[in-house]
Amino acid sequence: MNRAHISHEGASGHEWLDLLDEEGVECVVLSRESDIDAMPSDSLPHVVFLDLTALSRSDAKRCAERCSKLKLPTIALVSEGQLSGIDLTLGFEDFIVTPPSPPEALARVKHVLWRTRSDDDENIIRVGDLVINPSTYEITLRGRRVNLRFKEYELLRLLVANPGRVYTRDALLSSIWGYDYFGGTRTVDVHIRRLRSKIEDADHSYIETIWNVGYRFRDPTG
Repeated sequence: MNRAHISHEGASGHEWLDLLDEEGVECVVLSRESDIDAMPSDSLPHVVFLDLTALSRSDAKRCAERCSKLKLPTIALVSEGQLSGIDLTLGFEDFIVTPPSPPEALARVKHVLWRTRSDDDENIIRVGDLVINPSTYEITLRGRRVNLRFKEYELLRLLVANPGRVYTRDALLSSIWGYDYFGGTRTVDVHIRRLRSKIEDADHSYIETIWNVGYRFRDPTG
């Protein structure tokens, strides 16, 4: 995702944005109300920074309201001179003096995301760095959104819901594609391979192959 243009001197210094990008946090900085229209609706960021050193109060309020409707957490960027008069009624989740130090920016973002990610939703599945939200079909790994095709998502959800259980290829084919699917068990292998490429790396191995049988999800308690 392209970052929104930062036009105001008070929001200068991009080191903190670079760190957030390295950590897999997608964010944009809104310094004009029109910036929010530049965000693609199919690829929203994790967090939005409202540059109060550039936005008028009315524009900041409208941006905060639109972000709220999109369920996007917001952090206000303020100058030191604005600290004593911050308008908390604008509706942002947190604020930070700009330009922020990279470690502080990352800490604030993590705190805001932790507070706003519906931790009280009992349906959310968490396995280490992997988070599955069945109500929104959203998958995140270390805070980064993972784009899965529907069948890949269904495979992952089934396996995660039953950690340690071995599923044969035929069982997975029947559960996900249905008994009348004629694509063959090779389809399962292809989708498992694609799924692994999206959620696994050198530090994360979730799906085990049981040779000549099928697959299982690693039991995180085992």
